[in-house]
Amino acid sequence: MRPLGYTLRRALGRWGTVAALSLVVAAVLSGCAGTVGGAGATGRDWVTESDEPQARKRARTRLELATGYFEQGQLTVALDEVKQAIQIDPSFAAAFNLRGLIYTQLRDYALAEESFRQALRLDSRDGDVWHNLGWMYCQDGRYPPSFEAFARALQTSGYRSAARTWLAQGVCEVRAGQPEAGERSLTRAFELDPSNPVTLYNLALLLHQRGDAARARLYIRRLNNSEFANAESLWLGIKIENRLQNYEAAQQLAEQLRRRFPTSREADAYERGAFHE
Repeated sequence: MRPLGYTLRRALGRWGTVAALSLVVAAVLSGCAGTVGGAGATGRDWVTESDEPQARKRARTRLELATGYFEQGQLTVALDEVKQAIQIDPSFAAAFNLRGLIYTQLRDYALAEESFRQALRLDSRDGDVWHNLGWMYCQDGRYPPSFEAFARALQTSGYRSAARTWLAQGVCEVRAGQPEAGERSLTRAFELDPSNPVTLYNLALLLHQRGDAARARLYIRRLNNSEFANAESLWLGIKIENRLQNYEAAQQLAEQLRRRFPTSREADAYERGAFHE
């Protein structure tokens, strides 16, 4: 059976949603290019574009280029651009955040951690960086610090990506052998963003793996009735309907799978009757 982490790395690429890289470009890549900051409640005047130093503007241009290359999967080109951004403005936290994402994708976790930590030294209240640090730890199998970083993200004042972080935390908890905690986190992600196909798939898969086919069906049907249905979600739906002995529904999904994704591994698995792989 395919591991639960499928969604955060591959589903986001296929479904092109939410918050990816896997959870990565969409899910972790948030606010990467940085924004012009405001005064908040400090009483200072708001910082607008005209207030930015020339060095920051030049660095931001490089960072925007780096972000574009990163989203296209051109990691070494993106890394070169972000290095130039940092050289122009070593105080630009968003540049270190993107450098951390690039190194995470390259699986150089030591340099990724160093990059995220530097971003946090420059701005410890950036929830996106805490989220990205948590995802990097999860990718490296360091689950306790991963959960700590996700908690810091969720505790950040004004953090707007809570659904994304609950999703990432849920996937990582399942990977860490904590399915009950994973279910709670994924359910919270669903409550915050009920249309996210990645959350729907992960919840359905987890419940299916735990033998709760009736509840799993609620989530996978919601996904397969949407525009985001793909070969993997259809195949999971087939297995769930089969387990519930709802063979007519399973056959309808199988016809969709054959018609829409005839050369997929899932279609091949169906033809072989590999319902327990």
